[in-house]
Amino acid sequence: MRPARPSALDSLVSPYRRRFWSALLPALLSVGLLVVQSALLADLFAAWLDSTANGETLQIARLYELLPWIIGCLLLRPFLSLVKERILQNLSLEIRHNLRQRLLAVLAKLGPERSRFGSDGALSMQVLEQTDALDGYISRFYVQRTIAVATPLVIAAAVLAHSKLAAVLMLVTAPLVPLFMVLVGSAAADKSRRQLDTLAQLGGRFLDLARGMATLKRLGAVPQAQAQVSASAKAYQERTMGVLALAFLSGAVLELFASLAIALVALYLGLGLIGVLPWAQGEVPVPYQSALFILLLAPEFYAPLRQLGNDYHAKAQASVAAEALQPLLDAVEPEFKPSENKSLPIAPLLLNGSPALKLEKLRIYGKDNRIRLDETDMAVEAGVRIGIGGRSGVGKSSLLQTLLGFGDYEGRILINGEDIAAYDKSSLQRYTAYLAQSATLLPGSIADNLKLADADADYTKMRQVLEAVDLWHLVERLPQGLDTVLGERGKGLSGGQQQRLSLAQMLLRDAPLWLLDEPAAHLDEETAASLYQVLERISRGKTVLLVSHDLAAVPWLDTVVVLEGGSRGR
Repeated sequence: MRPARPSALDSLVSPYRRRFWSALLPALLSVGLLVVQSALLADLFAAWLDSTANGETLQIARLYELLPWIIGCLLLRPFLSLVKERILQNLSLEIRHNLRQRLLAVLAKLGPERSRFGSDGALSMQVLEQTDALDGYISRFYVQRTIAVATPLVIAAAVLAHSKLAAVLMLVTAPLVPLFMVLVGSAAADKSRRQLDTLAQLGGRFLDLARGMATLKRLGAVPQAQAQVSASAKAYQERTMGVLALAFLSGAVLELFASLAIALVALYLGLGLIGVLPWAQGEVPVPYQSALFILLLAPEFYAPLRQLGNDYHAKAQASVAAEALQPLLDAVEPEFKPSENKSLPIAPLLLNGSPALKLEKLRIYGKDNRIRLDETDMAVEAGVRIGIGGRSGVGKSSLLQTLLGFGDYEGRILINGEDIAAYDKSSLQRYTAYLAQSATLLPGSIADNLKLADADADYTKMRQVLEAVDLWHLVERLPQGLDTVLGERGKGLSGGQQQRLSLAQMLLRDAPLWLLDEPAAHLDEETAASLYQVLERISRGKTVLLVSHDLAAVPWLDTVVVLEGGSRGR
């Protein structure tokens, strides 16, 4: 029988399981000190009561004997609690930091394929907010589960030495708290799931509207955008208040259960001290010192259970967040893996000059294992510029993304006769330059965007590449030149100018393999023709794959391949 797959939350926390023991040890020591402290206090008050009943004063020697131990316990317990909290807080920070790094690494590996997991705004919420949603589970609930079991057992064992019935009452009433947690668990998880979904929608919508603010202003659609954000914010507010309402309500019920259980133990001890128990008339089954010892421990018996109940909502929220993050974390190891080349060693790719490229029975799979490009064979000689055409949906863009190292495929992709499956993906990308339909520029100066391609590029080098793409004449007329700051998505430059700046980045990268995905798709005919003229000049000597619906506009291509087939189920 196959073992059950651990939950998404357990899989995130399990590598750090040993580290949690370092936080559990101070908590268990604190429980032992609690029992000792209660015994000392009961002894002290019992001695004081006996002295008062006999008309005497408490012996100073007895006070001096017990007081240092009591003070020591009172000081050590908060210190141990502080140590436990500090360990858990640091561990929570470390786990969440490492998780964010994993998520960012996955997104980097996915590249354009990340869009199937949501908009950039929704993904940002996942990396930030949903990762932070794990904090309560890590820093409180995970260790509290063990404390909630260990503490009542230790206290019940100590109480058992003084009163079997009191210990039984505690153990019988203790399961009420976890039982109630199970009852509210599904409702709490459902509300937390809706809250996180609403937050992701709010983040995605806000980012999309912020990016398109200039267009919204030109169209006079800002009031509608404000209304959309307001509606999303109100929905998130309602979801959050629903989660808080359930948390407060369940917390109040837990307090009620715990208070009733403590009152039941106190009632038994009180009636026993005055000798009016129905089954022990005129007897005192539990003497005063033992009764005081039990009463001091009774609230502490239920305290970790109550805390566990209060923290259960953190667990529900963390479970929902982990489930939402798991598909993204699993994306780097998709269900479909090519049956071939699994045994090939991973090595860095080394290229000298433009590479030759060959596709053998290549079949590309997309989301839900649908075939994006059916079985294809192609050979591209080194330094050849090839155009790739075909109707929409045939898999042209999917081919380029696969050559970049993104997506699933079967068959073989050979570079200079070597299967790329044998090479490290990052080294393959280092020798590849990619230009999409729309330029990907960051808010920052023109120089900053150029240095993304080559961090060591100086003024002379940047001027040379800008001159090569016919953009320097524009940059030198700007008041701040290369230091001119661009807005979101290259705001400040036209579409054609943005594409030219991307071409300048490609020149700085000096990659021998160029992948161009309809670079003139959103440009007018004149601007597109000008862009292709620049491309013809600067791409000489490179191995180029250019995807376009209008290959007639690119007469300088060495050869043209038209893809057939298209997207379909497996």
